[in-house]
Amino acid sequence: MSEILDGRTDVGAVTLKVGDLDAMTDYYARGIGLSVLGQEGDRVTLGRLGVPAVVLEHTPLLKHAPSSAAGLFHTAILFGEQSDLASSVYSVARHFPSSFTGSSDHLVSKALYFDDPEGNGVELYWDRPREQWGWENGRVAMATEYLDPNGFLRENLVDPDTLDGAATVGHVHLKVGDLTTAHEFYVDTVGFEVTAEYGTQALFVSAGGYHHHLAMNTWQSRGAQGRWPALGLGEVTIELPTDDERGALGARLASRGIATRDDGRVLAFEDPWNNEIRVVVAG
Repeated sequence: MSEILDGRTDVGAVTLKVGDLDAMTDYYARGIGLSVLGQEGDRVTLGRLGVPAVVLEHTPLLKHAPSSAAGLFHTAILFGEQSDLASSVYSVARHFPSSFTGSSDHLVSKALYFDDPEGNGVELYWDRPREQWGWENGRVAMATEYLDPNGFLRENLVDPDTLDGAATVGHVHLKVGDLTTAHEFYVDTVGFEVTAEYGTQALFVSAGGYHHHLAMNTWQSRGAQGRWPALGLGEVTIELPTDDERGALGARLASRGIATRDDGRVLAFEDPWNNEIRVVVAG
């Protein structure tokens, strides 16, 4: 059986461990424009059109890890239309203006960056059509070019109070200790394919020819060891298309001595930095 993930693989909701559940819910709902899909005890699930994107788990006894620790770099929320991205960006800028950290044209996408109230990075972005992406020798052409945020809003903001379309997690970017270990785990073992590499600084991987479902960098975290319980990243969800794919991944992990937990619905394991990965079958 192939050791490369099925091309229909995607990423799902990201779980964040948070200290102030009300403030964080307000940011992702009133700011970004996600809807509260449900609340169960100390967990709030937010998303769009019934699809979860962010799960907030209240863990007030935990503390923040230093910026040099492994963990979350950002959760990237993907919008299908530039007008919806503009509505979300305008909403965050209006309600939480100090949370904006930058904006870039990455050739494959347009992205605007924020920090939520507890310092978790958030990317809000829109993808150019795939036929406009450039590829060479299996690597996608990406760059970091200036994107004028005000110009983007002027060109694309139709109704500042309306966000009608979908908003899903398009990719997740992690802080790791080194890229050799990241490659061995996420590519050689889990089965993602490399789409871009930047020396010892950043690695981008995906399934099915997407520009990236996961990215790993060492910009702040070079040499970081395994995480200890802290506020921030709780879980990253990977969605596979079939039970057979989930079973094959579980067998592959076991054959490499990686501990897993499988209740028949969720396959869970940790990466080399103790980031929790949760694998489910889509739908």
